Amino acid sequence: MTTSPVALAESLAGYVDQLWDAVLTVDEHAAVRRVFDAVDAGVPPEDVLLDIIAPVQHRVGEHWAANKMTVAQEHAATAINDRAIAALAHHRPPAAQAERGRITVACVDGEWHALPARLLAEVLRLRGWQVDFLGAQVPAPHLIAHLHQTGPQAVALSSSIATRLPTAHAAITACQAAGVPVLVGGAAFGPDGRYARLLGADAWAPDARTAADFLSHGMPDTRAPALGHQPVDDLPHLSDQEYSLVARTAPQLVKETLAQLEERFPALRNYSDRQRQHTAEDLAHITDFLATALYTDDDELFGGFLTWTGAILTTRGVPAHSLHPTLDALAAQLKDFPRARRIIDHARRALVAGPGADAGPGTGAGPGTDIGPPGTDAGPGSGSSA
Repeated sequence: MTTSPVALAESLAGYVDQLWDAVLTVDEHAAVRRVFDAVDAGVPPEDVLLDIIAPVQHRVGEHWAANKMTVAQEHAATAINDRAIAALAHHRPPAAQAERGRITVACVDGEWHALPARLLAEVLRLRGWQVDFLGAQVPAPHLIAHLHQTGPQAVALSSSIATRLPTAHAAITACQAAGVPVLVGGAAFGPDGRYARLLGADAWAPDARTAADFLSHGMPDTRAPALGHQPVDDLPHLSDQEYSLVARTAPQLVKETLAQLEERFPALRNYSDRQRQHTAEDLAHITDFLATALYTDDDELFGGFLTWTGAILTTRGVPAHSLHPTLDALAAQLKDFPRARRIIDHARRALVAGPGADAGPGTGAGPGTDIGPPGTDAGPGSGSSA
């Protein structure tokens, strides 16, 4: 008897709620039981991964963003989902032999959000691939050494945080130089894959199913970059050196921005050492996103981050307009950097128009409110992105 689409959706939703309850109570054994129950009831393992575990992980991210879950709770939830994936892999091993070929799946250097890549690796195993899952934060030299040793048909690179795009660019180029085509995915590459195309990846997929479907039809041959290839060859705007200078002087930019904020808001001088450290970390995160926007020459990357940050601050009782003094301080220091000024001006407008922009006046907590995303795998499309 065939299950109707409505009944199937309701069944999956029920398992999602049950797994969510187990995650919330930090009950790993209950979480694994819920996953096994779904498989034993006839839900295909791939659907368990992408339609039960992935939605729960996405809900974890939503709850953190809404200030309904602490960073520690988010980490615990992510760890439980990761353990459930591992348990599922042993509960129902792939029925098919690994006959399709070999694929390497890895996160780019500096990227700790490994769950999306882990889910892709398990889906590919279920579909008959031999998969080398290298995990989080894989330095490019080690990745290339592995490719030379194993000779895979393709490498799938994952990144969730946009500040990893310069590193991803280097990894893409290195893999192609080794003759291995590159499929990329994850929130860092944009919802439409714009940064995948910008950085010269051979293919992009918005989620694990699409990635697996694409790989089943075969990756296109890659073209090795010319000898001595440099990032500026792909991104001519880098010739103005704005990205290099901002990235190189980021610590000084953060230090001077903090000093200017203290001049403007004397109360900051009374911050504890811990509060000052958090403030500096927040400013460093903002500066990193500005540098990445300069690397990609994309105003929306920085503007989108500031809008998201404003929404996060608002949920924590801090008005979004508290970010404007930081933008003013950065703009003053970068007055001779036309692209940086353009990107900052765009972010100001986006911040005014974006979520949280209507927050009322107030001093709030100001900077130092842990605005950076936690070490989570729960960003947009998480759990199903390459």
